[in-house]
Amino acid sequence: MYFVTSYPKRQCWYVLLPWKPRILLLLLQWCFRLFGLQLKDFWVNLLRHHLHCLLLKLCNHQTIYVINLFVKEGFALSRRTSYTYLVDFHIYEKDSFFSVMVSQRVERTKTRRGKRILEDRAPKTVENDKKAIIVKGGKTNHAVTEALKDFYLMKKPLVQHLKRRNPIHPFEDETPLEKFSNKFDTSLFLFGSNSKKHPNSLTFGRMHDGQLLDMAELSITNYVPASQFEVPKMTLGSKPCIILEGTEFESEPTLKRIGNLLIDWFRGPVIDTIRLQGLESVVSFTAKENNIYMRVYRVVLKKSAVVVPRVELVEMGPSIDFVVDRKKLANESLFKAACRKPKALIAKRRKNMAEDVFGNQLARVHIGKQNTDAIQTRKVKALKKTTTGKPTLLTPPEAGGYEDEVEE
Repeated sequence: MYFVTSYPKRQCWYVLLPWKPRILLLLLQWCFRLFGLQLKDFWVNLLRHHLHCLLLKLCNHQTIYVINLFVKEGFALSRRTSYTYLVDFHIYEKDSFFSVMVSQRVERTKTRRGKRILEDRAPKTVENDKKAIIVKGGKTNHAVTEALKDFYLMKKPLVQHLKRRNPIHPFEDETPLEKFSNKFDTSLFLFGSNSKKHPNSLTFGRMHDGQLLDMAELSITNYVPASQFEVPKMTLGSKPCIILEGTEFESEPTLKRIGNLLIDWFRGPVIDTIRLQGLESVVSFTAKENNIYMRVYRVVLKKSAVVVPRVELVEMGPSIDFVVDRKKLANESLFKAACRKPKALIAKRRKNMAEDVFGNQLARVHIGKQNTDAIQTRKVKALKKTTTGKPTLLTPPEAGGYEDEVEE
């Protein structure tokens, strides 16, 4: 595979090419030395021609080397580590640069089980339920550790808990979390840490296409673990009701995105229907200024005089008060791309039909003009109450009834 890109700050070019065609490298080096970066069309066409010729000779996989062309350092060539890529590329131009895009590295499997795992991780029209990974930072205290355990119990079985310490800093370098996400095939993560500048911090985040999408750090100011509430805990694999309270979740763009992130993190498995007894827990988030108050309740169904049971909420923990600290949110274009539905799932628009936020279909029916003259408007009294209060079967007027049969 071939990859050409530019880093203006470093003043260097990175080219991925097979090692054999050295003539192409010499031509590139000669063009850079003689003309600099002025004759863009010349070397673009040259590379396009040679890459097309080389593609015809290459197999599906090739071992290629990274060759650095440093403009300021006399175009020194250095061979780096080799990678295996799928032979596929696209050339596009942007401003004064062009790039040859490279697909991801192809993973060869040796067993059928490995092949099934890769097929399960491949993009699908209907994706699997989102899984989460819980990572412990380099420094944590008792409150952060207990909070991670509570969230692990709430998220089971769609969660992976890493109990070892990982001295990483997500807001400085998110690469370790992206590696964990790709390794365990998870799109959600929770990172707990404790430091002097950011004490008792829990970082909620999510991935899109293997890259970081949104991340928000919430600092714990008050924490009551779930073990202190003597209430039956959440059933394994149950789906909670999520409530977002407070106008800040709608008026503040940052809290609106954080609320969307929390819903994505706690929503559980995607289901079509649910029975009444399955609604056994409620997760409530209340926003006030820069604070978020999290409460978890157990739904208790009690007897009532009507068919619908009386509902009571009993707090079962954990109970946490958060303060929004640092955040790293995706821009609108990237967030819109992450929310885009596949074409196969987009239903064709039907005339006079719409859908509300809950997925209910709303239709408008147009009825033609009705002929009200042909409607039967005469009321036939088949039953009539007597003085005793019991209804009596009456004879129709056509048979000469009603007058003699009615008791005065």
